[in-house]
Order: sequence, then C-alpha cells, then structure tokens
Amino acid sequence: MTIRKIAVVGAGTMGSGIARAAAGSGFEVTLLDRDDALAACGLSKIREGLDRKVRSGEFDGRVRDDMLSILKSSGKLGDCADADLVIEAAAEQEPIKREIFKTLDQICPTGTIFSTNTSSISITRLASVTNRPDRFIGMHFMNPAYVMKLVEIVTGLRTSSETVAAIKAVAGKMGKTAIVVGDSPGFVANRILMPMINDAICCLHEGIASRESIDEIARSGANHPMGPLELADFIGLDICLEIMDVLHSELGEKYRPCPLLRKMVAAGKLGKKSGEGFYEYR
Repeated sequence: MTIRKIAVVGAGTMGSGIARAAAGSGFEVTLLDRDDALAACGLSKIREGLDRKVRSGEFDGRVRDDMLSILKSSGKLGDCADADLVIEAAAEQEPIKREIFKTLDQICPTGTIFSTNTSSISITRLASVTNRPDRFIGMHFMNPAYVMKLVEIVTGLRTSSETVAAIKAVAGKMGKTAIVVGDSPGFVANRILMPMINDAICCLHEGIASRESIDEIARSGANHPMGPLELADFIGLDICLEIMDVLHSELGEKYRPCPLLRKMVAAGKLGKKSGEGFYEYR
C-alpha cells in the first residue's frame, strides 16, 4: 500500500511534532484536534518552529514554504476520511483513545491504516474497538518527533505483516530508525526509561541528593545527554505519571509511581510546558 496522505489526530506537542516530521518528508498532512482553534494552534507552533530555522540559516525559506503548503489543520474528525494513514496522538488515556478510534472506524475507508502514538497502552486493546485490527499498529515516536530518530513499531495480536511493512516504509521515508517490538506495557523504550525517571524522583524525595546532583550523575556517569529529572520536565510530569500508572496496574508494585511525582502533578507542576517542574522555566 502506498501512503501519501496522513492525518494526525491531536495537535499537542507530540501530534504537531509528528505532523512536522511527516510534512518534512513530503507527505500531505492534516493536523486535527477537537476544535478548529486547537488544531490551528498546533499548526501555528509548527510554523513558528520552521520560521526559527529559517532565521538561524538551518532552513531555506522555500523548504519551509513547501512544507507549509502540504500541511493543513482541522477541528473535524471527518477530515480524516481521505487519509491513507491516521496517527492518533491524543492524551495518554485509554477511554479517550478508544472513543477516537470508534469514531474513525465509521469515518475512514476500510483500507485506511490506524496507528497510535501511545506510550504504554495495549495496541491489541485499542484495535479491538475497530473492525480493522489487522490494519492497526503502534507508532511510538520520541519527543521531539521531528528530531529524534527512533520510532517503536508496535504490533498488536492481529496486526498484519502488510501493515508492518507499510508503516516501516513510512518511518523510513521520515528518516527514522524503525524497530518492531511486541505489545507489552510500556513497550521497550518506556519500560526502561520511566522506572529510571521514577527512581530518580524517589532519590530526590528521600533526600539522597539534590536535583542538580542526580542529573549530573546521569550525565557524567552514564553519558546521558539529559539528567532524568530534566528529562521528566521535558516529557511532562503528567505524561510520566500516566505511563507509570499503566505500568503499575499491568506489571505490579515494582512500577508504583513515586509519591512526589503524584504531588507535583496534583499541584500543576508539570515541567517545561507549565513553567515549573523539578526546575523553573521562563
């Protein structure tokens, strides 16, 4: 199957990043959210990011214009009807995702492939609400999606080999390293990453070391480009908590979220996007 048109549902940080990566690779892209204003806001963020690249000399203005010419926004799920591939990037909450896919299944032609950017939720469960589990797959992009090379290709129990091949081709065209993994809570990336972040938060919570020391130990001792607390702020502490809650419910006590993580989310300290997390941001 040749994929030319991609619809990205969810115009937040991940969705707009995925849309930018897709348009930069020549796909026609529609970026959608629950209303026109939110979708337009996502498109505006992409435009601002491209403008910065042009001003810094990293991008030619014509490259930016070509990308923007094949990008549009919409607040109506019905505008997914002509997409060859739909990538869902909504909130990391299973009921929300299930409802989106139920609606999409009625809107889109039977040949349209459905994909989800979920960080931790079962692909097989999400596919079960549609009539196309063979054309349902996970595409777990890393943040920021237009920079990071890895895409975890997550297969559900009934995902077909043809769907896997088609999605690997899409990821390849985007310049990504596509690695196929099985349908397990957190897949591989977050199964490794989130417990590390959670343990770093526990070290801070227990007073073992300061935030700066914990992050510097990871950078200098493990050669990580970012410390775990800084990375948590970048991801969003609410997202980290949602993923840890899934891991905890599916895999047991080993993955119980740190109480400090829960307190910070409850206080609205979500990291970089809210202006304050483990660090402060202007």
